[in-house]
Amino acid sequence: MNIFGVMTTHKFALAVHGGAGTILKESMTPELEIAYKEKLKDALDAGYNVLKSGGSSLDAVEIAVRVMEDSPLFNAGKGAVFTAEGKNEMDASIMNGKTLEAGAVAGVTNIKNPVSAARKVMEKSPHVMMTGKGAEKFAAEQKLELAEPEYFFDSLRWEQWQKIKDSEKIQLDHSEDKGDVKPSFDVEFNPNPDSKFGTVGAVAVDINGNLAAATSTGGMTNKKFGRIGDSPIIGAGCYANNKTCAVSCTGHGEYFIRSIVAYDISAMMEYKNISLQEAADIVVNKKLVDLGGQGTGGVIAIDAHGNIAMPFNSPGMYRGFVKENGEVEVFIYK
Repeated sequence: MNIFGVMTTHKFALAVHGGAGTILKESMTPELEIAYKEKLKDALDAGYNVLKSGGSSLDAVEIAVRVMEDSPLFNAGKGAVFTAEGKNEMDASIMNGKTLEAGAVAGVTNIKNPVSAARKVMEKSPHVMMTGKGAEKFAAEQKLELAEPEYFFDSLRWEQWQKIKDSEKIQLDHSEDKGDVKPSFDVEFNPNPDSKFGTVGAVAVDINGNLAAATSTGGMTNKKFGRIGDSPIIGAGCYANNKTCAVSCTGHGEYFIRSIVAYDISAMMEYKNISLQEAADIVVNKKLVDLGGQGTGGVIAIDAHGNIAMPFNSPGMYRGFVKENGEVEVFIYK
């Protein structure tokens, strides 16, 4: 409400990503490129419909991420990659920029939509993060939809794991595969030809000016020892603060954790008083690179004015956005 007592609304907008890495046009079939773009559009449409009807940014990012979790194209939910033990282990997080409340789950194996479990942790428990069997028990108590291992099985993901399961290699899906299996198209990032990473995420601002972010992943192919990446780590792979911005990351999680990427972008805006684009560019293209993270990923970020930044330091990143006018834009390559 303004000084004249008239109700005012903010511009709303939404951005999504589906992972980054060595995504090259020459290794992508026309059919697969269309499939990725259509699914990104589906995610954007789902979130846009929430925002257009006056819904919250939290609802928008959750439903957008759920669309990608339900698609085998992305390394999250149904398309999650296989661990060294031949299992699917998933992580997710969500954050409310208005209250700084956050929720996350890590190392879960039977929750159909981990992002929704993360939201339940935020809203229905006194905690921020739950892991493994405890998180799964909590999800069941919250009546979330569970799924058997067969639901998460994907033949391409299985083939990717078969090629490296007896080695020490890890693989981050959205990177070009140098072997006989066609390129993997899902995960986080690719600092070397044997590494591929994948993640999905969404950020939004609603008509009330509230920001939210969500991130979800299946991690790395052949990951060992209960490895957890940045996706469920608040401040590393996901962050939202109405004072600054909302951020969702995708890339080599170890670099993103060490750099506290999502929070660092917010902090640079708050304490250096610089724009979203400048802060995101510095963190992704300088700070990560200086740490050794060249080619390791990128972010999507949005501020309370609906400005969007989507920098990445890898050859490609599945990404897109939609603003108030409803025009959807999606991209894959540099």
